[in-house]
Amino acid sequence: MSVKPIIEIRDLTKIYKGSDEPAVDSISLDIYPDEIFGLLGPNGAGKTTTISILCGIFAPTRGSITIDGLDIGKDMSRIKHRIGVVPQELALYPTLTALENLTFFGNMYGLKGAGLRDRIYDCLQVFGLEKVAHKKIDSFSGGMKRRVNLIAGLLHHPKIIFLDEPTVGIDVQSRFVILEYLNKINKEGTTIIYTSHYMEEAENLCSRVAIVDRGKIISIGNPKELVKEHPEFKNLENIFLHLTGKEMRD
Repeated sequence: MSVKPIIEIRDLTKIYKGSDEPAVDSISLDIYPDEIFGLLGPNGAGKTTTISILCGIFAPTRGSITIDGLDIGKDMSRIKHRIGVVPQELALYPTLTALENLTFFGNMYGLKGAGLRDRIYDCLQVFGLEKVAHKKIDSFSGGMKRRVNLIAGLLHHPKIIFLDEPTVGIDVQSRFVILEYLNKINKEGTTIIYTSHYMEEAENLCSRVAIVDRGKIISIGNPKELVKEHPEFKNLENIFLHLTGKEMRD
């Protein structure tokens, strides 16, 4: 591609204290503007660690990363205003209402007043939650919590959004609404980096995927092109199992 990458990763390595093996092992990767880029791998493959480093949660053991032209080692405070993060674990306060939670997260991004309130209600309406704005999170279903969790990472119109298993454990309707909205904001210019165990979902959603295992990238490309390149396999899931094996991972 002739377009400059929006994320450049070089020799990224993370070794946790007390571990003999790196969680992320010398990964180099370019992600381009307006992509929906999938990081796919078994449990323990290094997906969440990679996302956490890119979001500034963990420091790398070695390697370099630039996001939107900024070095994460020097400019993380500036980067944080350009990215949104939707973690796998729900980052919500269960005893607060949806509105109170989202107001809190909006304030963290510097949003205030009527502008923030309008943005919150617009998002709640998109995700079918406007009627429960004043209900406490602990009364919500799993799918409803996932949708509020996603809104919290999107309030400030981030240029790049990181999603770690955004549709895990939810109903079909919630998954449909979330994926439809991700496609919409991607077409409007948001770059999305996404992890998932749902291969069919990734095959339909992502413009490119990287299959990672034991901290390394073992295959990368457009999911439909990867299937064409491996005619002996019917879909991305079969390719994934061929590359990563069928043994259980914990």
